[in-house]
Amino acid sequence: MRVGDLLIDESEIVESFVRSSGPGGQNVNKVASAVELRFDARRSPSLPDDVATRLIKLAGARATQEGVIVIFAQRFASQPRNRQDARARLAALLMKAQERAKPRLATRPTLASRTRRLDDKTRRGAAKALRAKRVGTD
Repeated sequence: MRVGDLLIDESEIVESFVRSSGPGGQNVNKVASAVELRFDARRSPSLPDDVATRLIKLAGARATQEGVIVIFAQRFASQPRNRQDARARLAALLMKAQERAKPRLATRPTLASRTRRLDDKTRRGAAKALRAKRVGTD
């Protein structure tokens, strides 16, 4: 399975088929159309360490403590379409995990923005001072 710059070996992806929940007519108790796809991101030789780390973080609740990504697909009534959907979702996660975060450049506020901020603070303070109760003016 090729995803961007990566080539994932098919043996690294484990698929199991289970019965789908929800309505399904006469076949609901006979056909295992839902797909549970498992991909061990942490131990995968196809993934660089930084991509694996980002993938596990992106997967969130779909990742186990051991770093296995679990995708459950039951959107469609047919097994091949659910299988295709699960693989597409894994591919989308892998594509996003390959993107490196742009390093943030430290910046400083301009003199004009600092001046505006201080002027605004002065105005707000003056407005609040007018609302204050005067002591001893009875």
